[in-house]
Amino acid sequence: MIFPPDLVIFDCDGVLVDSEPLTNVVIRDNLAQHGLDLSIDQIIDLFVGGTIMGVMTTAREMGARLPDDWVDHIYSEVFDVLDEKVELIPGVVAVLDALDAAGIPYAVGSNGPHRKMDITLTRTSLMSRLRGRVFSREDVAAPKPAPDVYLKAAASVGILPSRCIVVEDSASGARAGKAAGMYTLGFVAETDPARMRPICDALFKSMDELIPLLQV
Repeated sequence: MIFPPDLVIFDCDGVLVDSEPLTNVVIRDNLAQHGLDLSIDQIIDLFVGGTIMGVMTTAREMGARLPDDWVDHIYSEVFDVLDEKVELIPGVVAVLDALDAAGIPYAVGSNGPHRKMDITLTRTSLMSRLRGRVFSREDVAAPKPAPDVYLKAAASVGILPSRCIVVEDSASGARAGKAAGMYTLGFVAETDPARMRPICDALFKSMDELIPLLQV
């Protein structure tokens, strides 16, 4: 990778917005009501970085008695909580300001649906900066760890994957970044570094550390 990059692509949940702790509690409480009692640590290990449909499949395999329309119901619960409580990851605005000052574009690539990002990015006032550059697993054939969403984000602005940096907080997302042929940075403020170190090109614990890594 020759710095600075031509494009930075951020995961959304846990990287731009602090949505994962809120979502994890909703999923834990809901699954307990359906016969599967898991700790927050188990929820993180099993589900963070995946999709809600993946949560449903795994939870059923583990004994949860989930109705066929469970995905719609859990999304409704999650969206209500996020719309009321989600906040920015500290330091994100300074990172975006630095990229703007350097003339480096950025985008979002997420396994979450557009509706979820509409809520979180609007509540945190980021949507005005990102509109038209937000990509979801709904836009591609396969979710992370497949590289599809990151490749689509790069293709949308005509930038080679080798000139892109991905910023991720999950092993699944980091694998997607590497599979896309992109330099991948792991945000480990809330993620076990041991899960990310074998995959990522570099790790960082706070957004203050990200700007030097981007070399902007």
